[in-house]
Amino acid sequence: MPPRRPQSRNPDNDASALLGDELRELRQAAGYRSQGEVTVLQADRSTLGRIETGERVPGADQLTALLDLYAVAGRLRRVYERLARVARATAADAPVRLWFSGYLEAEAAAHTIRVWQPLIVHGLFQTEAYAAALFTAMGMTPEQVREQVELRMRRQAILARPHPPNVTLVMWEPVLDHLIGTPEIMRDQLARLVELSQSIVIQVVPEQSGGNAGLGGAISVVEGPRGAVLLAEALLEDQVTQDQDVVVRGTATFDAVRGEALPRTPSRTMIMEAKDLWNSR
Repeated sequence: MPPRRPQSRNPDNDASALLGDELRELRQAAGYRSQGEVTVLQADRSTLGRIETGERVPGADQLTALLDLYAVAGRLRRVYERLARVARATAADAPVRLWFSGYLEAEAAAHTIRVWQPLIVHGLFQTEAYAAALFTAMGMTPEQVREQVELRMRRQAILARPHPPNVTLVMWEPVLDHLIGTPEIMRDQLARLVELSQSIVIQVVPEQSGGNAGLGGAISVVEGPRGAVLLAEALLEDQVTQDQDVVVRGTATFDAVRGEALPRTPSRTMIMEAKDLWNSR
């Protein structure tokens, strides 16, 4: 048996390393003595090595191919699939971190969504191009950008379901003037907001109103079968909580900011005017 490749990850406390160890043992038990004998991944030859050392978590298709090859079925297969989901969620470069996945689940099941955004268009309402420009500006690789944009577009499916949630989006006016990507991207993004304003409540807080209670950061409150969940966004670390006291304070902040916003029709007019301005830039 060839010596194990050294690794810094500890399978006792790192799900990616544990999954890699298990997949290496499965390969050897299936009679594949070297990684080079495994050709089902349709990827670079080093990919399996990185998977088995925990440097990389296999994608769903890659894991399926490996488990099929190693003849893993039944309950044991489900265990490996669940372990892989945990590994993906806790990986340093995971598209969705484990702490955030709880919010996404609440959002997907929500009957009411209230959002305040002082900086950018909220993810539920972004176009693909706008989202891609944001993630690129954050320094993500093209692969990471693609993963994040796909995730963002899947989230938006709740707006098109037969019984969509009751949504209220409140934005600060500078969001309409803050260049993300190109003027064309901004024009299309604002056109998307105008379209959405026919089915959801979108209100704009005028910049001339001065400071407001929500300038400390974005707030999302989603309510569903399991109660209310608050997402408070920050520069370095966001907070997701169901703590009633915190949710109440977040909701109060949202209500205070909404009180400064224009009604729906004047807000729609402001967005349309901002869109037309981007046409001339």
